[in-house]
Amino acid sequence: MKAAVITFPGSNRETDMLDALERITGKKPLRVWHADSELPKVDLIVIPGGFSYGDYLRCGAMAAHSPIMREVKARAAAGTPILGVCNGFQILCEAGLLPGVLLVNETLKFHCFDVHLRVENSQTVFTSGYSTGQVIRVPVAHRDGNYFADPETLDRLEGEGRVAFRYVTADGVPTKEANKNGSARNIAGIFNETKTVLGLMPHPEDATDPIQGSTDGIGLFRGLAEALA
Repeated sequence: MKAAVITFPGSNRETDMLDALERITGKKPLRVWHADSELPKVDLIVIPGGFSYGDYLRCGAMAAHSPIMREVKARAAAGTPILGVCNGFQILCEAGLLPGVLLVNETLKFHCFDVHLRVENSQTVFTSGYSTGQVIRVPVAHRDGNYFADPETLDRLEGEGRVAFRYVTADGVPTKEANKNGSARNIAGIFNETKTVLGLMPHPEDATDPIQGSTDGIGLFRGLAEALA
């Protein structure tokens, strides 16, 4: 699997993502700068976490108009899998590749701790390394992770199997306490219509090595590598 990781001014998790991809696939991903207008031929495009453009305006709003995003949209339309994590999720929403928006956490605080996620749909290129209903533990690090969409959009996401992950307790129950940022319906990640674009707030790349305290993120990257081999 040949992957490309895009870096914007203010990105801070691109190295984590590069390391996780190389650790699991054995192949060094490509680094792509946001001002580039072309992308090499790759099997996967990743937009990592961070604070692109200092989170001015809405988070991800400025990055969504970077030159490279024209090519990302074209590749998405052609079916190339696109993964956006944390700020990457925000950018995908602002670019119109995913519905909804990420608002300030309900607590009005920056969140940095482990959360439990329930895999809602394992029948995709991104989640084939898990089982539907499986609970995994990965970290979050965000201030604007409160996913919001209108009720009609939320119903459509649910009905089309486009909710990827949901915040839950350790035993898999989607409670308010498990959903500290206040995301609608405990949603932690969603797919586009074809399930070839995934955006999620938690950081699976930071749960791929025992020294990180959890290896539950390996399933996402291993599943991708096997599916795109």
